[in-house]
Amino acid sequence: MSIETERPWRDPSLPAAERAGLLLAAMTLEEKIAQLGSRWAGNDMADTELPEDETINVAPMEDVFAVGGTPSLEDASRDGLGHLTRVWGSYPQTVEQGVAEVVRQHEVVLKESRLGVPALVHEECLTGFTTYGATVYPASIAWGATFDPALVERMAAAIGRDMAAAGVHQGLSPVLDVVRDYRWGRVEETIGEDPYLVGILGSAYVRGLQSAGVLATLKHFAGYSASRAGRNHGPVSMGRRELLDVVLPPFETAIATAGAASVMSSYADLDGLPASADPWLFTDVLRDDWGFEGTVVSDYWAVPFLASMHHVAADNDAAGVLALTAGTDVELPDTVGFAGLLDKVKAGEVPEELIDRAARRVLLQKAQLGLLDEDWAPEASVSAQGLDLDSERNRAIAAELAEKSVVLLDAGSVLPLTNLTKIAVVGPCADEPRTLMGCYAFPNHVLPRYPDREPGIEIASPLDALRNELSGVEFAYTKGCEVVGDDRSGFEEAVAVVQDSDACVAFVGDLSGLFGHGTSGEGCDAEDLRLPGVQGELLDALLDTGKPVVVVVVSGRPYALGAFAERAAGIVQAFLPGQEGAAAIAGVLSGRIVPSGKLPVQIPRHVGGQPGTYLQPALGSVESAGISGLETRPLYPFGYGASYTSFTVADLRLSVPEIGNDGEFTATVRVANTGDRSGDEVVQLYLRDVVARVARPLKLLTGFARVSLAPGQAVDVTFRVHADRTAYTGPDLRRIVEPGDFEVMVGTSSADLPCRGMLRITGDVRVVGHDRVLTTPVAIDEAVPNSEDGGGR
Repeated sequence: MSIETERPWRDPSLPAAERAGLLLAAMTLEEKIAQLGSRWAGNDMADTELPEDETINVAPMEDVFAVGGTPSLEDASRDGLGHLTRVWGSYPQTVEQGVAEVVRQHEVVLKESRLGVPALVHEECLTGFTTYGATVYPASIAWGATFDPALVERMAAAIGRDMAAAGVHQGLSPVLDVVRDYRWGRVEETIGEDPYLVGILGSAYVRGLQSAGVLATLKHFAGYSASRAGRNHGPVSMGRRELLDVVLPPFETAIATAGAASVMSSYADLDGLPASADPWLFTDVLRDDWGFEGTVVSDYWAVPFLASMHHVAADNDAAGVLALTAGTDVELPDTVGFAGLLDKVKAGEVPEELIDRAARRVLLQKAQLGLLDEDWAPEASVSAQGLDLDSERNRAIAAELAEKSVVLLDAGSVLPLTNLTKIAVVGPCADEPRTLMGCYAFPNHVLPRYPDREPGIEIASPLDALRNELSGVEFAYTKGCEVVGDDRSGFEEAVAVVQDSDACVAFVGDLSGLFGHGTSGEGCDAEDLRLPGVQGELLDALLDTGKPVVVVVVSGRPYALGAFAERAAGIVQAFLPGQEGAAAIAGVLSGRIVPSGKLPVQIPRHVGGQPGTYLQPALGSVESAGISGLETRPLYPFGYGASYTSFTVADLRLSVPEIGNDGEFTATVRVANTGDRSGDEVVQLYLRDVVARVARPLKLLTGFARVSLAPGQAVDVTFRVHADRTAYTGPDLRRIVEPGDFEVMVGTSSADLPCRGMLRITGDVRVVGHDRVLTTPVAIDEAVPNSEDGGGR
């Protein structure tokens, strides 16, 4: 019997949508519901206790993950299965073992089910493929510091190639949450505090990952990063306008411009309504307004959390009904809330159409990925032969990202480090490679449960990298203190070592972990923005020696550095730069690398300076001086980053003085390298709506470009800005382009904008929707010798 008559959905010549429909029609209700579920066969998080640390507020793992018993993989697969959860990412295993386990779990699903529909395999991939022995790239916050979407896309493509070769179909990245409170532990997982930066770099990640045939998952939809006091899973007190203008645009951009295939729900509630139970978010906005056709997957256990945490459902079964109705298609990581859907449909409490709606979306993606093809087989879906998850090509990309992400805040008096005989290296982040990596890097995410295992990758510490970088220098190292805790017993030795040296490099910051087992990362929220533990006191003691002290902050969030800035001999910020981060930091310190990173978040002055993002209306900005006694100026602003060369941005030219409400203009500036070294500058364009119907930010990033220039070279950078880029949500919650005056500002940070001009938009108020222009194209002409006045030709 041919496949056309027996199982026609296996025919690859048919359109994917038709194949999904044919398969759906052949399924029983039980089989349809099974496609909406998942099974995490390798999860040992609830059964393993991490090493205790009395200095950190630790949540027992069983309390975090206890959501009720789950069946064996065999039992879970009786009617088929939607997803296999983290086959690679749950415990340390070799490539050969991982391949064998993928094949084994697939074979269970195929053997136990009537129709033999394969399951999708999903994995985490926020700092690279989260599995043992895979390259650890810089954390997302470091991507933001590069302002380099092309590089982020290359990284994501490399991650996708490795995952696809390992038989993975879906990656749970990128995080498109916009930073609203620096105390939130998951700041390290975000790209920054500006929605345009997040949207552009997040879209680049989506394009890269999906170019390798791996579905990208946008998370967390929506508002998660704005929880009260920065507390993980905390309630979100946010108006609809802030949601529409700040939080949702990155998701919309990634769907519209990069074709993101999946969206993950947020744990948090928005004004009392949990995201997973909100049909306005997942149906009205995502589906109806934006035309999204992919799948919505729940964050891990977000469905049963509707009952156990939010108390908006009486039990897990009721929670499943709420989530399905709102628009969740697949429950991850195990089928808990959706396990009761069969009885609910049979009782008439859930229309079968809702089951069909979700199942059709899942099956469509399986058809598009080739899982329904006649020749698909578990063994053929993975490639053990020559699978190198930490290749030289990967590490080269990781190194480039790290180098472009390191931010020089202040060169001070001794950077770059030259003509020094003896350097003291002090601090808890100096000789601990784990401090370079984010909480979703396998060595920090999983290996703490396996303390006897090696990291699985080669990763140098900053101390090792400095010794390699400055071979003629004598180094004296002492830790001084731990990342956390109140042990000051190492201060005396640290001070003595510094006093006996020409200068000191102090490495302070974070050690990422999960749920209180770290100072940054998921569930590792901060009370304020002082350096963790007694690291601030250690810095004070080192600075009091009078010797030059360079402060290097290796962290997942910005910490308040106002107490140290004027006394430091230099300050460098490295946002969890990953496996190759130590060499990048050392290269910046030595001067081998001309730093080019820019701040995707601001550096506060004071430990209690919250909230501190640059997106402020007049009464939340420095213009409100005198209104309140609180300091509003950051120590270093959004978009800022110093260099070892110098640049000028000048000669703003607007193509026209005014445009219609559906027109566009260009803004051109001349960017010149006026120093004596080659380097990169990030040119940034901001807009200000002079008079609007609601209070608007005084400046809003609207375009940016990374420009590489040799000494004496100059280029013209031209931004093409459509009127749609001025759109905002008005008093009636409709997004509008409004006529009026707009200030155009171009420079090198949100606080350094020397080029300013005025543009007028004419015509009537125009309502815009999802089809509006979401990006600002940039053109860079060929480099030419710079004229002395930096002007145009």
